Amino acid sequence: MLSFITSTLVPVLILLLMGWVFFRIRWLNEAFIESGSKLVFNVALPALLFLSISQSDFSNAANFTLITIGISGSVLMCAVLMLLVHFTVNPQNARGVVVQGGFRANMGIIGLAYCANTYGQEGLAAASVYMGCITILYNVMSVFVLNFYQVGFTAPMNQIKGIARNPLIISIVAALPFSYFQWSLPEVALRTGEYFAQLTLPLALICTGASLQFRSFSSDWYNIALATISKCIVYPALLVGMAYLAGFRGMELGIVLLLSIAPTAAASYVMVRNLGGDHRLAASIIALSTLISLPITAIGFGSLAMLGLV
Repeated sequence: MLSFITSTLVPVLILLLMGWVFFRIRWLNEAFIESGSKLVFNVALPALLFLSISQSDFSNAANFTLITIGISGSVLMCAVLMLLVHFTVNPQNARGVVVQGGFRANMGIIGLAYCANTYGQEGLAAASVYMGCITILYNVMSVFVLNFYQVGFTAPMNQIKGIARNPLIISIVAALPFSYFQWSLPEVALRTGEYFAQLTLPLALICTGASLQFRSFSSDWYNIALATISKCIVYPALLVGMAYLAGFRGMELGIVLLLSIAPTAAASYVMVRNLGGDHRLAASIIALSTLISLPITAIGFGSLAMLGLV
């Protein structure tokens, strides 16, 4: 457990704190965060995902049973949260924010950082394929949930088109034939892609830390607590339990835990703001889940390691 904390969690925490501190002392500003986040989302992270998948053995990286568990568990979690918030969360425009915050994990940045630090290139490749499939599902469910709780439900065609144009999804789909047929990339493309891939996690974590906003939680304490507990404890426990019952052990079980236990995705704030939900509540959920997910991750992974399951 100590080695996991020092080798996986502490580097992630340091980069998040560096981003938060740099923004507070004005070494970074809003323009840098916006530009850096765009660079990560549109270029660096797609390059990382493409290389991780394309250079891996498809038969080892793509575990369809594990992906099925991730999809079914995520849909079940979303359905349970929708039922719960219907009776307990007000106002109405907060309900979709709580539901999305309760299942949408930051797999692309923090989750991948966990897997890369813990399992190396093999774990990163397997996590990338799993993440690609679940990311598509996350986007579809988030669009549906946020629109469902808007006054006057409308077909979110612009959001659906945005999903199809998502650079992460495009890079994953493009990489699959390279992995399946074991095609080789030209050396210049490989080296250039590696430079961008190496940029991804440090820049993404610094931008994530800089964008964290902590404010008074007194007025929304129930909504924030419900989403945070669901995201950091209930959702990962559900997926790990399903994977365990399906017979998964070792790296596969560890990947499910590390991806699902990552805090609420920063992308959820952007989607909430675009679709007219309570974006201040979304920012608070992201901030608190990021803060408490690190010790919970240490406890969760450490417990599974002590039992010899990961």
